[in-house]
Amino acid sequence: MGVPAFFRWLSRKYPSIIVNCVEEKAPRAKMNQQRSRRFRASKEGMEAAVEKQRVREEILAKGGFLPPEEIKERFDSNCITPGTEFMDNLAKCLRYYIADRLNNDPGWKNLTVILSDASAPGEGEHKIMDYIRRQRAQPNHDPNTHHCLCGADADLIMLGLATHEPNFTIIREEFKPNKPKPCGLCNQFGHEVKDCEGLPREKKGKHDELADSLPCAEGEFIFLRLNVLREYLERELTMASLPFTFDVERSIDDWVFMCFFVGNDFLPHLPSLEIREGAIDRLVNIYKNVVHKTGGYLTESGYVNLQRVQMIMLAVGEVEDSIFKKRKDDEDSFRRRQKEKRKRMKRDQPAFSPGGILTPHALGSRNSPGSQVASNPRQAAYEMRMQNNSSPSISPNTSFTSDGSPSPIGGIKRKAEDSDSEPEPEDNVRLWEAGWKQRYYKNKFDVDAADEKFRRKVVQSYVEGLCWVLRYYYQGCASWKWYYPFHYAPFASDFEGIADMPSDFEKGTKPFKPLEQLMGVFPAASGNFLPPSWRKLMSDPDSSIIDFYPEDFAIDLNGKKYAWQGVALLPFVDERRLRAALEEVYPDLTPEETKRNSLGGDVLFVGKHHPLHDFILELYQTGSTEPVDVPPELCHGIQGKFSLDEEAVLPDQIVCSPVPMLRDLTQNAAISINFKDPQFAEDYIFKAVMLPGARKPTPVLKPSDWEKSSNGRQWKPQLGFNRDRRPVHLDQAAFRTLGHVMPRGTGAGVYGNAAPPPATYQGNLYRPLLRGQAQIPKLMSNMRPQDSWRGPPPLFQQQRFDRGVGAEPLLPWNRMLQTQNAAFQPNQYQMLAGPGGYPPRRDDRGGRQGYPREGRKYPLPPPSGRYSWN
Repeated sequence: MGVPAFFRWLSRKYPSIIVNCVEEKAPRAKMNQQRSRRFRASKEGMEAAVEKQRVREEILAKGGFLPPEEIKERFDSNCITPGTEFMDNLAKCLRYYIADRLNNDPGWKNLTVILSDASAPGEGEHKIMDYIRRQRAQPNHDPNTHHCLCGADADLIMLGLATHEPNFTIIREEFKPNKPKPCGLCNQFGHEVKDCEGLPREKKGKHDELADSLPCAEGEFIFLRLNVLREYLERELTMASLPFTFDVERSIDDWVFMCFFVGNDFLPHLPSLEIREGAIDRLVNIYKNVVHKTGGYLTESGYVNLQRVQMIMLAVGEVEDSIFKKRKDDEDSFRRRQKEKRKRMKRDQPAFSPGGILTPHALGSRNSPGSQVASNPRQAAYEMRMQNNSSPSISPNTSFTSDGSPSPIGGIKRKAEDSDSEPEPEDNVRLWEAGWKQRYYKNKFDVDAADEKFRRKVVQSYVEGLCWVLRYYYQGCASWKWYYPFHYAPFASDFEGIADMPSDFEKGTKPFKPLEQLMGVFPAASGNFLPPSWRKLMSDPDSSIIDFYPEDFAIDLNGKKYAWQGVALLPFVDERRLRAALEEVYPDLTPEETKRNSLGGDVLFVGKHHPLHDFILELYQTGSTEPVDVPPELCHGIQGKFSLDEEAVLPDQIVCSPVPMLRDLTQNAAISINFKDPQFAEDYIFKAVMLPGARKPTPVLKPSDWEKSSNGRQWKPQLGFNRDRRPVHLDQAAFRTLGHVMPRGTGAGVYGNAAPPPATYQGNLYRPLLRGQAQIPKLMSNMRPQDSWRGPPPLFQQQRFDRGVGAEPLLPWNRMLQTQNAAFQPNQYQMLAGPGGYPPRRDDRGGRQGYPREGRKYPLPPPSGRYSWN
């Protein structure tokens, strides 16, 4: 998308943006994953280009039709990496966009916008988490601040829970798979490049006016409210009879930590824990069974108690063998069912099916040929007319496809999914057979399982990774240099003696510079984003680091079916060798490249109506060179330091457009300044607790949301003392029978024999009773004898009441309400209800006791306010 389109998309997606963080220099542990993704993307792109050229040559050799190949510039997604010229231009465009919104959009009038572009170190979501941690550590922070984070990564859920903020919402775009894409050769929809036959696109109509256009679906969003997830977790993790005090906040921290074992961006998952196999539920059950022996929680404010974690891991190791066997049985059962399904579909497929709009199809089928034709009736009618006009003769030996069209003379090539037996991926480890641990270490690490020293080294690196990841989520980056130096994880049964393993990290480390990170994550095919002398190190055979950039590499499926699920066996980058090689080419950088290779910070923007505007303007007018404290009373409670920006957006100065097609901002009133979060000591620990004064949102879960019956069905309330009482449902005939035997003359209101909800009922949408109608319950109560009965009261005779003086006129809607009241009054005072058999009484004490007479969002009054007890 172009820059103007990007601005329109940004305006629709983030109409009230406050903090905009762009992905930047990641820790070394994250760079390994980025390196794997970019090498995979480069390899898949090259393979797709080769396959496309092969199919093109094959189609042209058979006389097929293909549009002329267009030579167009290919967009390399690897350019979306900090340090490239693309990201530098994007940062300039974001500055221009924020200034434009603050000047021209009234919705941005009082917003405080903080931009953290690609020059500021850290991952985007972790920069936001660091901002929240530092702000909530301030003494004047509002504990009931609402946070909203937008992103599609699953780790945003864990990061949001780690803040212990009561009001946290995550917005993510709904992922819709299988979106139609045109063929890369003929630009037609409905097939891929490998299935292209080189046929010209068939016209639909004389001038192609009946052609179907692809539906333009609007982007939909999913709102994930973490307070609801916290309710589920509290219900799931609550334990009784603990030897220590139960704390739901500490339990949630332990749950976040246990999720790291099933995989994250920094560590491979344990072989026995697959998230699709219910690994999280298994860990929670083991945790609840073992926590009575551990004597406390696994974590505290981002620090791990390894002795307690060892007990959890050894409990998982006891069932590893059964997990592997069950996984194999499930896979075999799934393949067997798929094979039987294909055979059944092939057997039930008719030998001939007529085409056209009358094609038979299953009822309710949305993807059937008939439904597709019926969606465009004009096209269907046109095809029927053309078919009748042409009426070609068909020989008796002609075969047909499922849609009624004649099949090609040469037949149809059977697709891979139509095969009766699919080739299984090669698996030399065979975890379901005896000796799986020896085979695993021999195939994955090329060492013998008896090498206890090597196994302990792998376990120690993995334990360090667990401590590093948890520290990263709760306290920030503990070390920019640490990374897990293996492609595979150890077994849970190997976590013996981990309580004595060190979990400290080197302090004072610095992140990679932008161009250095590009050298660490880019393949040689993306070297065009680097300076010429730098990219030569990636392709020159005599380069000292040429082994870091293989042209091809192996992908271990590791028991999976598809290549994208496998493990890319890339060599790890040696930081010392990389820095030594780059020292020789640093002098070749231009001033612009040197600037792009430097570290930056955050920038704060406000408009002319913001209370901070005049304060920041005064700083520029006085030329202050020292950092100044942010006045929280002028900035929604935000605290930190201000310093002057060399590339500031200032009032009455033209803001130049970064792209030629956009106009300059000649009448600018916005202003920007460098912003730095509050600083703390290096050994400071941010407490992972809910702040004092924080108010939890109102619970929204009902028993039916989390209760399940013993047979797995949905929960239902118990009626009376019989747990298995089944509700009775009547059909229309039974209702007619009841209508014949019920007494007549009860009125013709909407409620035949049931009173409408009282005015104090939650969610009542009815108007209050009229003055004349409001007198009915009072008069009825006055007719009751003064003496109290021990049994049921005598039946009252319904009397006719005149409308009170000054009553409102009988308008149609008032007449309807009066008719309803007249209909239900006899039944209301004849049925036995309430304690002691006394009739229910309308509660008219709303104003005096605090129970409003009407309106939504009000609770029901207590039982004492709804019944007469005397």
